Amino acid sequence: MKIERLKKELKELFGEQLEVTQTNDSRILSGELDSYQDILYACNLAVLKKSKIHVVNNIKLKGVDKVKPILPKIKDSSLDGEIFDVVIIGGGISGTSILRELSKWNLKLLLIEKESDVANGQSSRNDGEIHPGVDLSKGSVKQSYVVKGNRMYDKISEELDVPFKRIGQIAGFTNIWLAPIIWAFTLERKFHCKVDDTRFVSGKFIKKHFPGLNPDFKFGIYNPSSGVISPYELTIAYAENAIENGARISLNTACLSMDIKDHEIKSIETNRGRIYTKVVINCAGVFSDDVAEMADDKFFSIHPRKGTIVIGDKKNSSFINTIASYKSLNKKENTSHSKGGGLIKTISSNTLAGPDAIETYLKEDYSTDMDSINRIYSKQKKTSSYLSEKNIITYFSGFRAATFEEDYILERGRNTKNIIHVAGIQSPGLTTAPAVSLDIEDLCISILKETMDVSKNENYNPYRKKYPRLSELSLEERDKLIKDNPDYGEIVCRCEEVSKGEIIDALDRPLKVPTINAIKRRVRPGMGRCQGGFCAPLVAKIISEHENVPLKDVMYSGVDSKIGKDMREDKNE
Repeated sequence: MKIERLKKELKELFGEQLEVTQTNDSRILSGELDSYQDILYACNLAVLKKSKIHVVNNIKLKGVDKVKPILPKIKDSSLDGEIFDVVIIGGGISGTSILRELSKWNLKLLLIEKESDVANGQSSRNDGEIHPGVDLSKGSVKQSYVVKGNRMYDKISEELDVPFKRIGQIAGFTNIWLAPIIWAFTLERKFHCKVDDTRFVSGKFIKKHFPGLNPDFKFGIYNPSSGVISPYELTIAYAENAIENGARISLNTACLSMDIKDHEIKSIETNRGRIYTKVVINCAGVFSDDVAEMADDKFFSIHPRKGTIVIGDKKNSSFINTIASYKSLNKKENTSHSKGGGLIKTISSNTLAGPDAIETYLKEDYSTDMDSINRIYSKQKKTSSYLSEKNIITYFSGFRAATFEEDYILERGRNTKNIIHVAGIQSPGLTTAPAVSLDIEDLCISILKETMDVSKNENYNPYRKKYPRLSELSLEERDKLIKDNPDYGEIVCRCEEVSKGEIIDALDRPLKVPTINAIKRRVRPGMGRCQGGFCAPLVAKIISEHENVPLKDVMYSGVDSKIGKDMREDKNE
């Protein structure tokens, strides 16, 4: 929509409440509105398809202060005055994969993450699907990476020693009259979009290979290349491999401001001191537009999209052996802007349902509600009638960091020349990360070479070896392991068969995070039916003994989560 027409339409809708200005980079909307939905509607009207001009949302929600990040309470000078070649902001899958690729070079690298561990945001709060690319039309930035990224996962999982399995994806349809339309769609995806494993399959095929799915499926779209992985295990593995190759990671470290001179970032102020760098890589997820603003390079906005996911007990997951979803051309039955909304047999053999997609102005509200859970189950029972609420063991919410253009932003700063934005990363961000990280590596090295010599790290080792997993071993392998180290014979978590030896291994890894939640995400105690009801106290005791700290001072997650914290302390703060 041309700018004059846009101004006219916004004036008809909202009177004099909004103002629109356009630059070479952005359409900037400012003013104040009573409804967040109205703000989204106005910004979406301003989108220019297939354009480098992005929408910047400066509209205030009446009566609501600007959403600010929850900052770590730690304040010290542990990083003050340090100089780095590259600083990456954000410890999700984007930040850690880029850090690992840059560790192939002789550079002083630092990744800062405001949370107490990597993969605390989007990179742990998603379904773990490695997408085939069938959901994306040709022309977007993310579509250009999805097939390439998918094909890289066999190698990546081998190098980083993270379990990965191609279990395929099936989208089923119950209306036979849609068959010609969907058949043509599969051909377009296969030959035009180059998603070459896309197949149109019959209802008979679905019944034979996926007998637990809706028996009324008349046909479907099948992509055997789709797979599953643990997103947080992969992110942690990337981080560990980067550290093994010389990179550094500083947790509980937030970017507070930047010193900009002559269109360059000279330094970054953090809660742990001021640091200096030649290049900044912005991987801050839902806060990537805030980081861009600090860098005097804000030409886009993020509007968070919340999704809830429900996890079922692995003991009742035999009905699902793939990634499956019910599809319809009825818009009321589809969730907009979401490739989720399905059933997945996870890499750990749980059943996962969801996510849904809810627009929100809040960026760190991870609460769940029954409306979302009921909506997910109502829809997914059309995928399989075997889905049952009684098998739910937990649920959680996460955010997608969507731009109004619904695409990635992977580019050098437009006003500030030593920042690289890796922003707008939503589904299929997990799938595309290996491919994106290689291109960002190339871009970063090219920027560094403008002012310095850069050489290869001759000691770079792409392989990372994980600790033994008792649940994955044969009886003979278990027996040998236990004879070598009796700690592996002491079972701490019965649901997931996790031993004391595995927990101690996790406490000795390159990225050391001695909290209950970090151990849970590394070796799975507390991931089963009881959700830590039996094993969490035992895990806390092991951490206490290993770290030589009082049991009451063991932390569940962040620095303010001591399990023995006196609740009266909160009242006095």
